[in-house]
This record gives sequence, C-alpha cells and structure tokens, in this order.
Amino acid sequence: MYQNQLIDAYKTAKNYIQDKQVAHDLGIPKQRISEYRNGKRHMSDTQAIFLAENANIDIHEALIYLAADKAKDHKAQQAWQDITAKLSNQGFRGLVLGLTGFLALVPTIPQYALCTMW
Repeated sequence: MYQNQLIDAYKTAKNYIQDKQVAHDLGIPKQRISEYRNGKRHMSDTQAIFLAENANIDIHEALIYLAADKAKDHKAQQAWQDITAKLSNQGFRGLVLGLTGFLALVPTIPQYALCTMW
C-alpha cells in the first residue's frame, strides 16, 4: 500500500525512528498510523500532501497512488492498477507536465467559447 511508502519516506526525510513521531506531526493518535499501515483506514488528501511535501515527493503522484489504494470495487482496483502501471512505465513526470499544461488552459476555454459565440 502506498500509504506505508509515504509514511516511511516522511520518516526517512525527518530522521524519525517511530511512527508515533509521524502521528504527532499529523496531529492524530498514534494508533491511526497503525490503522493506515494495516489498511483499516485511509489517510486524508491533506495528510498525504503534508507527508509528500515534507518527503520531497510530488503531491500529484501521492494523490494518485492514494486514490488507487482507496478503491474498493474490483473493477476500480484493476483500473487504478492499470493507471499506476502506465504511470510507472511512462514516467510520472511527463503525465504531470501534460496535465498541468492542460489545466492551465482550462480557464481560457470558456472565455474562448464565449468569444466565438459573439
């Protein structure tokens, strides 16, 4: 599960030894980290972003892999597995740059559509 990798990367970045140190930084009970590690709970997007930023992991990557972990339906799990496999094979950075470029254009699309209607 990606949550474990994210927690471990954060611990390494902070030179922490125990999970309870991570729990303290997140402001959650130490048992919650154990629940994350066992798959009984999933961390929030905000928590994942906090850990990723402090571990120098791309937050987009962290959120995508976290969403894959959260999938409950078998078909959704397979789809996320395919997506993450493609990201790993093609290099995640290229996808992020492509999405970022597209999203930068989104606010101008409605303005362009209105201009062509007049």
